Amino acid sequence: MGNWDLPRCSRVWTTSGARFSTAKSRIWEQTIAADDELAATAGILRSVPGVGPVASSMLIAEMPELGQITGEQAAALAGLAPIAHDSGAMRGKRAIGGGRRLLRHVIFQAALVASHHNQVLKTFADRLRAAGKPHKVVIVAVARKLVTIANALVKSGQKWTPHPE
Repeated sequence: MGNWDLPRCSRVWTTSGARFSTAKSRIWEQTIAADDELAATAGILRSVPGVGPVASSMLIAEMPELGQITGEQAAALAGLAPIAHDSGAMRGKRAIGGGRRLLRHVIFQAALVASHHNQVLKTFADRLRAAGKPHKVVIVAVARKLVTIANALVKSGQKWTPHPE
């Protein structure tokens, strides 16, 4: 085979991956900045505490329907809608699934941030925790609410205000 220096190869691979991700991120930002409509949508999305450049870019790229559908449909497209596992008289557990998997993962990360830094979503998460809900259930609920909020803001063309008047 050859003499492989695994730690060195690992560092090269990690560094190359980081450079690729950075380059891809720059391309997305340039593409969004070049289009006035996409730039306006990105501005609206980034006004929400917890939604950064990665989450806003993913929402724009993976969910072009954003702002033209209902909150329920947006949650389902993101794979954050509860799916019932019922049969006859048996009532099974609800679980999330389907939808756009990569988007769901990014929104899940944004929900982790939002549940600590967005005062509205922090209050919501704290209420669920006080009710005894498991951590993952709380974060999925925050992620679903984050997607419905993003959809509503894009639909109305307004930026985030913590207490609408």
